[in-house]
Amino acid sequence: MAPTVGDYLLERLREWDVKHIFGYPGDGINGIIAALGRADDRPQLVQARHEEMAAFQAVGYAKFTGKPGVCMATSGPGAIHLLNGLYDAKLDHVPVVAIVGQTARSAMGGNYQQEVDLLSLFKDVASSYVQMATVPAQLPNLIDRAMRIALADHAPTAVIIPADLQEEPYEGPSHAFKNVPSSPPGYTPSVTRAPDAEVARAAEILNEGSKVAILAGQGARSAAAEVMEVAELTGAGVAKALLGKDVLPDDLPYVTGAIGLLGTRPSYELMRDCDTLLIVGSNFPYSQFLPEFGDARGIQIDIDGRMIGMRYPTEVNLVGDAAETLRALIPRLERKKKRSWRETIEDNVARWWGTVERQAHVEADPVNPMLLFWELNSRIPDNAIVTADSGSAANWYARDLKIRAGIRGSLSGTLATMGPGVPYAIGAKFAHPDRPAIAFVGDGAMQMNGLAELLTIKRYCSDWSDPRLVIAVLHNNDLNQVTWELRAMSGAPKFEESQNLPDMSYAAFARSIGLEGIEVDKPEAIGSAWDRALAADRPVLLDVHCDPDIPPIPPHAEFEQMKDAAEAIIKGDPDSTGVVRKGLKTKAQELFGKS
Repeated sequence: MAPTVGDYLLERLREWDVKHIFGYPGDGINGIIAALGRADDRPQLVQARHEEMAAFQAVGYAKFTGKPGVCMATSGPGAIHLLNGLYDAKLDHVPVVAIVGQTARSAMGGNYQQEVDLLSLFKDVASSYVQMATVPAQLPNLIDRAMRIALADHAPTAVIIPADLQEEPYEGPSHAFKNVPSSPPGYTPSVTRAPDAEVARAAEILNEGSKVAILAGQGARSAAAEVMEVAELTGAGVAKALLGKDVLPDDLPYVTGAIGLLGTRPSYELMRDCDTLLIVGSNFPYSQFLPEFGDARGIQIDIDGRMIGMRYPTEVNLVGDAAETLRALIPRLERKKKRSWRETIEDNVARWWGTVERQAHVEADPVNPMLLFWELNSRIPDNAIVTADSGSAANWYARDLKIRAGIRGSLSGTLATMGPGVPYAIGAKFAHPDRPAIAFVGDGAMQMNGLAELLTIKRYCSDWSDPRLVIAVLHNNDLNQVTWELRAMSGAPKFEESQNLPDMSYAAFARSIGLEGIEVDKPEAIGSAWDRALAADRPVLLDVHCDPDIPPIPPHAEFEQMKDAAEAIIKGDPDSTGVVRKGLKTKAQELFGKS
């Protein structure tokens, strides 16, 4: 049998070293599914429970490898289901390639079953590159461009292949007019940095500053050593954007942690009091958490010139690779002899971690969610991969989890969509089957899609050399983040009809499908539960009954502000008493160091 277009597609993906395709079958991709059977499942099809989850798994795979994650779906409804995961990739600048089926070419334009204008559908989310194949000779060029552009633009791309074309004999492009050949698979990114004159200007500003602050984002990940050297020379503190949480370890005494509403008090003070700001690889959008305009001189380094100079009025904008640019900058920097600024930062950081510990031990009913994160800090494996879902889990991940060198972590940073925590962890396990993974997920996200993906974990966990995957569910029967946003942003009490969740035992569900389930409803049981989960020989679900009244208080909220906000919601809020009492006790740990 002559190779079909489906056969050739898989061969080309193998040449690109694609090991996994995250997807779900359907008749719009039958030709590709049949080809996978002939290819002994190479690349391996990882069958998610839903196409959106397949896209999230591809995003997780890409985030933790730097390689394109590949997802696949059928035409019409399957293609539509991919969109949320692909938008997550687009907004977090992650390379993902979507392979999508389409109705047969002969039926197009005929209002046929499951016919959707896929080029229009994907035009925005895959704006870097979306194309539909109509003849076999297009395939090498379309696949190669989709892969290279995904890598070059750090973005999702899409290739649409009609169902009937998948089963046609493959014939490559010829040496003729109107044929487009392609080079062998492979991509090597260029290494760029700003001109010397601009680097010199940046050095002058940093040398003149007496209170330097650095904001590091995910674009600084390959430049961690250089960021640390700049921080040492300038006496700077380093705050981290949410997607850059794992760029530098939190046990460095000058790393102030996350910034923004989910951030820490030392990061807030660092930005408030600095006179010079260096932004490295970050597109952090909330300018109100950066220095007041005019209070600090700014420098930004980013590889993407389209994203530079738009979050803060920076004087010098250096377009280029972070590591290369910093290496050019470092020889021009003078080591600051006065270290009082650095000493202040380190004192603030040390005091903050004491605050975090005290806040984690504030009495709760039944379990303080911060304690779940705090107890992991002393137990987390050195090579762990951590994911967090959107919601209150993201607050505690950002503030309370102490990342060490070698640990990776991520979440949906920009789209902030619900639901990626579990599929990200699945993608991480296929990316690094020899590393333990931990996902922090709220019960809302768990009910939305996480429960179904436990079946995916059960199906594939025997493929992983290290079977440890711990899903920690923050079980509070409340859509907690939105509940707090109603209170803090809208001045409205909790509306139970929209916020309350049906109760269930997540641990029992996990046990019912052959995973281990551990239920925790006492604070003194958290440490031993982590010990048991991290020593298990299979994936584990930690069902932790958390108190929904523990408030995620922003770092800039002063005691009186928080007190006034709490009092404002007493009337009509069903949980008002607990909210005020526990909110005051939590803030007291920061301001007074006592309960």
